[in-house]
Amino acid sequence: MLTRMNGGGQNKAFEFSKSRARLEGNIRVRFKDVAGCDEEKEEMAEIIDYLKSPKKFAKMGARIPKGILMVGSPGTGKTLLAKAVAGEADVPFYSISGSDFVEMFVGVGASRVRDMFKKAQQTAPCMIFIDEIDAVGRQRGAGFGGGHDEREQTLN
Repeated sequence: MLTRMNGGGQNKAFEFSKSRARLEGNIRVRFKDVAGCDEEKEEMAEIIDYLKSPKKFAKMGARIPKGILMVGSPGTGKTLLAKAVAGEADVPFYSISGSDFVEMFVGVGASRVRDMFKKAQQTAPCMIFIDEIDAVGRQRGAGFGGGHDEREQTLN
């Protein structure tokens, strides 16, 4: 049954738990390609400096943020800005949609998150861009019957 649902053969029975994050190599997007967003570009410049020379910042005791949340209406340049940061820092760029983590089988989304971060650790330093992360999140405990659902497990 699992092989039919996945559309694969014997060896692909459990590949549906693998991350669908795409590694986009050789990002050529730069800040000059992003119109406007001057204030955001200035803030991102600090992250680029850290990605280029982490030892310099480690000596000062600085730590890079674990993540950045970009908020805005569709079409405002969030994805382009993220690609520009990766391009300026010359680091690998992983891209995935938040909806790729939501599955009908419990644990698959969490497994995909783990797999994605495992891949990212192998190519560190790098950037992971999760588009439409709101597809995964919801208010805690808002499920029927007070139970947990797949989305809570994926985020935790």
